[in-house]
Amino acid sequence: MERQNQTSISEFLLLGFSSWPEQQELFFALFLCLYLAGLFGNILILLAISSDHRLHSPMYFFLANLSVVDLCLPSSTVPKMLLDIQTHTQSISYPGCLVQMYFCMMFANMDNFLLTVMAYDRYVAICHPLRYSTIMTQHLCISLVGGPWVIAFLNPLLHTLMMTHLHFCSNNVIHHFFCDINALLPLSCSDTSLNQFLVLAVVGLIFVVPSVCILASYSLIISAVMKIPSVKGKFKVFSTCGSHLALVILFYGAITGVYMSSSSNNTAASIIFMVIVPVVNPFIYSLRNNELKRALKEILGQSKIFSQ
Repeated sequence: MERQNQTSISEFLLLGFSSWPEQQELFFALFLCLYLAGLFGNILILLAISSDHRLHSPMYFFLANLSVVDLCLPSSTVPKMLLDIQTHTQSISYPGCLVQMYFCMMFANMDNFLLTVMAYDRYVAICHPLRYSTIMTQHLCISLVGGPWVIAFLNPLLHTLMMTHLHFCSNNVIHHFFCDINALLPLSCSDTSLNQFLVLAVVGLIFVVPSVCILASYSLIISAVMKIPSVKGKFKVFSTCGSHLALVILFYGAITGVYMSSSSNNTAASIIFMVIVPVVNPFIYSLRNNELKRALKEILGQSKIFSQ
């Protein structure tokens, strides 16, 4: 009888930027530029890898998947955010909120998995260079990417289906710029203990375990590099994994800020994780990778020829 007297809500209000009404136009221009820069950078990397046969190797196969994820992750939040700022609306439907939550979780999980796979790839390349081609076979590479895609698809599906069984009453205000599961659960007037347990379990399995694997990979890499007698040789080996290490630090620094920061700083940390990280990823790799820079120059050179 108590549930029948409760009023179910049909939409949520995203108030992530409501505290700065005077800066709405600035936010719109900033996020639009960042979003377009991320699209441009990641599409360029995909074109470079697909068009240059010299980049058809495991490392660039993983990087291409990372670029796909970095195209999709901000696309799950930024277009809606830009539309809300431009039209001065803050509402999102209940089904739309669940769909956005699903894709945000899916691509964030996949980003994490790919960084772990890329760490393993760097470990094999540095610690077992003579066996690299026999270990990193096409079948293994597809499995290392296909398995995470399946998990990244199923994990948020579980949370989304669990969310549909919750009842939401009068409180529909989300102090965020997108539908985050940690912002949605406190709004429910149902028992969310099982949902919260699953969220904690996922954080342990999908973020802690891969981060431990990355640390283990780099511990073995550092141990192998320290055995190289010359400083020049050490620097050369470290430079091959410098771009990936920069991405790992940026990703886990941002995700730590999202879940460890106070509520007042959570929006800023989420912007770094959802918007800025996918934008800078392609530029970090292209600036530190000579093979990729060469392929990008060839593509840009061809585009200039066609434009003439």
